[in-house]
Amino acid sequence: MTATTPDLPGWTHTYSGKVRDLYVPDGSALTATLGNVVLVVASDRVSAYDHVLSPGIPGKGIVLTQLSLWWFEQLADLVPNHVVSTDVPDAVAGRAMVCRRLEMFPVECVARGYLTGSGLAEYRVSRSVTGIALPEGLVDGSRLPQPIFTPATKAELGEHDENVPFEAVVEQVGAEAAEALRSLTLAVYGRAEAIAREHGVILADTKLEFGTDPTTGAITLGDEVLTPDSSRFWPADLWHPGRAQASFDKQFVRDWLTSAASGWDRDSDAAPPALPADVVERTRDRYLEAYERLTGTALAV
Repeated sequence: MTATTPDLPGWTHTYSGKVRDLYVPDGSALTATLGNVVLVVASDRVSAYDHVLSPGIPGKGIVLTQLSLWWFEQLADLVPNHVVSTDVPDAVAGRAMVCRRLEMFPVECVARGYLTGSGLAEYRVSRSVTGIALPEGLVDGSRLPQPIFTPATKAELGEHDENVPFEAVVEQVGAEAAEALRSLTLAVYGRAEAIAREHGVILADTKLEFGTDPTTGAITLGDEVLTPDSSRFWPADLWHPGRAQASFDKQFVRDWLTSAASGWDRDSDAAPPALPADVVERTRDRYLEAYERLTGTALAV
């Protein structure tokens, strides 16, 4: 075990991603009590440009977990989620969830209500995103006439997700499941966009992951949901199409890495340098502000 993958009594560590660590029950007692579950632990690790950076962002794992739990409650009438319990070992209290194991769909379900990021890059070439034609004259930050479903393939660790047309999802999972994923993704986005707007926040886009509950057969929302790591949140009062928007995510990290101050060449094979203390602190403040703005409550971290 390392500092980021603690030894947890009753649980065995099985996997570490860029941010999350997964554990399975160690022994029959937990399995008998909880069923076929996995412990999902959100670390303070931060990644950008396909690199895990150091140091981490203090409290980030708690923000991601608590915000996901809050959103799961807001969405409970739209789609079931994978959370079984928040009764977790003390060492990961606040940053972990006991979750049902799902048979995950091999697709990232992305909803966009605004044009930016990879969607903007694709639009500049084809005036479309994943084959969906869009009006002329859109710029960075433009609000779309209506939200669109722009799925992506799931990439291996260290590689980029690739936007794909809806037809590719149909080929992978079948027409019925593809239609259900599109409908659920847009329903979740619509609900979340309205809630965020009530709190002075624009939800530009979001990435969701769904799986099938092997017990009920229901399509179920998994992983994290509507956090600054999986979504673009912008302060509504600062929104101005035609430029990069202020954001409640890793903006300070990305800006510093691509600045002359970092001395890092993004196109090289070299690992990024350590983040300066002021970048870490400002990023931490943005994550906390996102939670507080959206939920209306402060988070003690």
